[in-house]
Amino acid sequence: MRCSAVLLAGGKSSRMGRDKAFLEIAGEPLWQRQLATLRHLAPEQLMVSGPGREEWSEYEIVADERADAGPLAGLAAALRKCATPRLVVLAIDLPEMTTDFLRSLLRLCGDHQGVVPRRSDRFEPLAAVYPAGCAALAEAALRDGDFSMQRFVRRALEQDLLLERSISEAETVLFANLNTPADL
Repeated sequence: MRCSAVLLAGGKSSRMGRDKAFLEIAGEPLWQRQLATLRHLAPEQLMVSGPGREEWSEYEIVADERADAGPLAGLAAALRKCATPRLVVLAIDLPEMTTDFLRSLLRLCGDHQGVVPRRSDRFEPLAAVYPAGCAALAEAALRDGDFSMQRFVRRALEQDLLLERSISEAETVLFANLNTPADL
């Protein structure tokens, strides 16, 4: 299935105290691990949303649509640059995420619909697939100053741009998030 992919790596890592992208997991920088996960999907376009870094020079770097607007700003910028009907999104701080899980999301996508995982009453919007048609919705949210990914996902669901996929108990480990040194 044709797709583009973006690694969201533009966060401030303030709770971690250092850039999460350069944390090492099993001796490998997190950014390399996450890009390998995305590369295995064979996307037609692979982007990194975040500051330009020498290490990322072989990838298309996408600057946030708006400073200090969280992951929605990176998503909006990547959707605007997306060269395919769908965009696979992966956050830098989800080291347990697998290509197989992301591929399972892609298989559920409709022609103009993406898929967002859901765990009980919360969406997991940073390991999801968005249709290119979500670009206008993301840009409108940024213009309105509403940076909540949860509200963005709800609006996309209401507009039939996204489908939900429940996360099984066994899959919850894939969403282990690295926010603080204690999470390591």
